[in-house]
Parts: sequence; structure tokens; C-alpha cells
Amino acid sequence: MNLKRIFGAVLTILGIIGLIYTGIGIIQHNSNVTTLIVVGIISLLFFFSGIGLVRDTTDNAK
Repeated sequence: MNLKRIFGAVLTILGIIGLIYTGIGIIQHNSNVTTLIVVGIISLLFFFSGIGLVRDTTDNAK
């Protein structure tokens, strides 16, 4: 069980959920702009760090 890959997958999923939330808030025009910007930036950080962990982690299975 590779903990880094699991953590990377969780970060990626959280990033996707945050980006969807930000997109829905932008489309509906019902949320505060500052909140959407902060959530969008944090979601991008989660998404790209998760993708980086999954991509850069090597499998050492024998």
C-alpha cells in the first residue's frame, strides 16, 4: 500500500470538488467573489499537488 499515492488521489479529488464548487458559484452569481477566489486557488493547489504526488511516486512492488 503506497501512502503517497493514496494521499495524492485524495488531494486530487478534493481539488476537483473545490473547482466544481467554484465553477457553480461563478455561474450562479450567488456567492461572495472573495470566497470564490480563495476556494478556487486552494482547489488548484490541491489538484496540482495531488497530480504531482501520483505522477512522481514510483511503485516498489515486487
